[in-house]
Amino acid sequence: MTETLIRYSAAACQTDLPNPVDRRQMAANTDRMLAMIDAAVAGAAPFLPVRLIVFPEFAHAAPIYPTVAELGEKLAVEIPNEHTDRLHRKAREHDVYIQSGTMIEADRRWPRVLFNTSCLIGPNGILYKYRKVNPWIPFEVHASPHDLEGYDEPLFPVADTPIGRIGCAICYDWIFPEAIRQLAANGAEVLVRVSAYMDPWGATEPMNWWTLVNRCRALENVAYVVAANQGASLKHYPPYSWPGGSQVIDFDGRVLAEASPGPGERIVVAPIDVSAVRHERDTRIGHLPLAHLRTEAYPVYAERRYPPAGPSENPSLSYERNVELIQAAKRASGELPSARVSGEAAHAPVRSNTDSWPAPSNTDSWLPSSGGRDRAIFRR
Repeated sequence: MTETLIRYSAAACQTDLPNPVDRRQMAANTDRMLAMIDAAVAGAAPFLPVRLIVFPEFAHAAPIYPTVAELGEKLAVEIPNEHTDRLHRKAREHDVYIQSGTMIEADRRWPRVLFNTSCLIGPNGILYKYRKVNPWIPFEVHASPHDLEGYDEPLFPVADTPIGRIGCAICYDWIFPEAIRQLAANGAEVLVRVSAYMDPWGATEPMNWWTLVNRCRALENVAYVVAANQGASLKHYPPYSWPGGSQVIDFDGRVLAEASPGPGERIVVAPIDVSAVRHERDTRIGHLPLAHLRTEAYPVYAERRYPPAGPSENPSLSYERNVELIQAAKRASGELPSARVSGEAAHAPVRSNTDSWPAPSNTDSWLPSSGGRDRAIFRR
């Protein structure tokens, strides 16, 4: 039986856009993103056509306000919305799949929290919403869906499309190999990274966590990585500069294409061969961690380290609340990694001291304390 070939180009669209200060200003960013989609499709038309287009985190809006209340009032949007509708029309026009930049999402089922959300949008509409599971704490005050009592939607959705099985994770998620492994375990063949990775951790030496992590996650999971990073200049996103370096990585960790480090718009295009991924996963014996994984050997994953955000009636976060939770997680772990020794103690399950988890403060109000008002990550 002849295997169906699935080959196309993917485009990582690196943006350099100003921060919207309210919902009205988001339209201009979407205008520019639509123009970049047209350019990516036109540029590859004489060659291997573009079918997948990826935008970075905060392309639609960044969390420039330090509290959930201000973000909800000025920037949060429900999904679907006018921006996803416009991306849907563009996806249908070009027969492409678009991983949107992130939006600050409000959901009426969870009225006291916000999410950092990216959508995969195809010719037939939204295929999934991915909500960032690992916020960049302590700064980010949107919620992890994992922490919400009663949350029952998939944390790591994967879309089965004509161009392969696609899954997304956002920026800091990628520092957790478990998150990307879960996408691969859910079937993802193309891993999409929607990111706002700033200096000194971005695509510049000597740190360059960006490239290191992208290549590791690709080879660990035998999957392509299409990674779009912010290329915003310091004037748009202080206090950080954003080195771009958007990339496409193959399933052996090879860099197929990348933007030179430095701010500015870029469109990075490289070939994706989903047929090759499937062949490798089906026939490879060596270097196949998905098949070699001894999950039961890692009891650390059977326990909870990071404490719950708080009771369902008050799950909202602030910089100060995030710091409390981080400190509680450190205490609950008992600093065991440094205390482990050889012998049976080294193999004993780690037990979290959940009694050390702090009770949520400000339980009478979902509004974060005024003490967090100087904690905005990005300035206007």
